[in-house]
Amino acid sequence: MLRNLGTDRTFTQPVVWVTTFFIAAFHLGAIAALFFFNWKAFLVAMILWWVAGGAGVGMGYHRLLTHRGYKTPRWMEYVLTVCGTLALEGGPIFWVAIHRMHHQNTDKEGDPHSPHDGGFWAHIGWLLTGQTMHNDSAELLPYVPDLRKDKFHVWISRWHWVPMTILGVILLAVGGWPFLLWGIFFRTVLGLHSTWLVNSATHMWGSRRFSTGDTSRNSFWVALLTFGEGWHNNHHAHPQSSRHGLAWYEFDPNWYGISALRMVGLAWDVKVTKVESVGPV
Repeated sequence: MLRNLGTDRTFTQPVVWVTTFFIAAFHLGAIAALFFFNWKAFLVAMILWWVAGGAGVGMGYHRLLTHRGYKTPRWMEYVLTVCGTLALEGGPIFWVAIHRMHHQNTDKEGDPHSPHDGGFWAHIGWLLTGQTMHNDSAELLPYVPDLRKDKFHVWISRWHWVPMTILGVILLAVGGWPFLLWGIFFRTVLGLHSTWLVNSATHMWGSRRFSTGDTSRNSFWVALLTFGEGWHNNHHAHPQSSRHGLAWYEFDPNWYGISALRMVGLAWDVKVTKVESVGPV
C-alpha cells in the first residue's frame, strides 16, 4: 500500500536549499516565458525538448549508458551524453547511478524515489529534501564502475552545467528573451516533470503486462511526454531491452531513434525483447 500524503517523506526531511533554489528559479522562468510567447521560440523549445529528453535522457542516459541496450561509436555516445546534460538532470554518473539504484531496490529500502514514501516524494521531493547525493557520493560510486573509467564521463559529470550555459548564451544572442525563456526555462521544466512522472505516476497508475514484483506500470500519456519512457512495466520486466513499447500501438520514439541509428550503422548489438502476448495481466 502507498502511504498517504500526510506521511509523505518529503515533509519529514531537511530542505536541500541549493537544489530547491535552482528548481524554483527555473519554474519562475517557465512562467515568465508565457509572457514572451512567439512561435519561433515555441518551436525552438519543442525541438530542444526532444534533443534533451528524447535523444539525451531516453536514448543516451537511459537506454545506452544505464542499461547498455545497444552499442554505438564512442563519439556518438558522447554526443548523446551532452544532449542529456541539457535536461538539467545532472551528469551521467549521477543519473545512471540513481537509476541503477532504483532498479536494484525498486519499491524497497534503498529506492531513491519510491511512491511508497509518498507520491510527492517520488515526483520531486527526493530532490528537494533529504540527503543530497553528488557524483562522488559513496552511495553512488559502486553503481557506475564503467562510467568512472571513462575520462569524458567523469569530466562532463563534474561540468554538466556548462553545455546548458553555453546554449543559453547562444539562444539569448540569436533570439533574445523569448528564445532564452522558452528554449531553456520552459522546455527544461516541461522535461523535468515529464521525467519525474516516470518515477511517480508510472509506479502509481496505469496497466501491468508483467508481474514484476514491484509497482511499475505502463502509461500511455507518460510515454507521450517522455518519448517512450512511460512503458515502465515493460521496462522493469526487460530492463536491457532498447525497445520499451513492445506492441505496435505503444508509442516509443526513443526506440525509433535507436532504430534509425542502426539503419545508418551507428548502432549495433541492439537488444530487443520479443513477447508473444501483449495483453495486460
